[in-house]
Amino acid sequence: MTEQETALVIRPRRALVMCSVLAVVLLAVFVVVAVLLRSSRTGVVFEPSDQVAMIGIGVLLAAGTMLFAMARVRADATGIEIRNVLTTRRFAWADVLSISFPDGASWARLELPDDEYFSVMAVQAVDRERAVAAVRALRRLHRAAAGS
Repeated sequence: MTEQETALVIRPRRALVMCSVLAVVLLAVFVVVAVLLRSSRTGVVFEPSDQVAMIGIGVLLAAGTMLFAMARVRADATGIEIRNVLTTRRFAWADVLSISFPDGASWARLELPDDEYFSVMAVQAVDRERAVAAVRALRRLHRAAAGS
């Protein structure tokens, strides 16, 4: 088996659904507003370029919303790679003290040396049982790496 085949990949489920719905709603609202701009009687003259710009803003907002659904964890025997909203970082298991999910936290985190931590946005509290299973799987990989 290759390393790719044995990698544990975790993605948020509810965040994907919620972000997708919100992105579609945002885009639909901006398209409707763009279409209605030409037919409103406000005294302001809207050009086709204004309509295109309005749709463009909707596309940008929808794409920005989908960034929150892109969180991912890829872990294997050597370490863990975490992709949050804008950053991707890889940690060797030797650099990770533990994987925790503090009470009231929105997502899990890696405990690092010197009282530092790194958020794991792919493991979210709203995913409930999936989050519990993900933390357990990550802890098993961490223990296995520490034992070898």
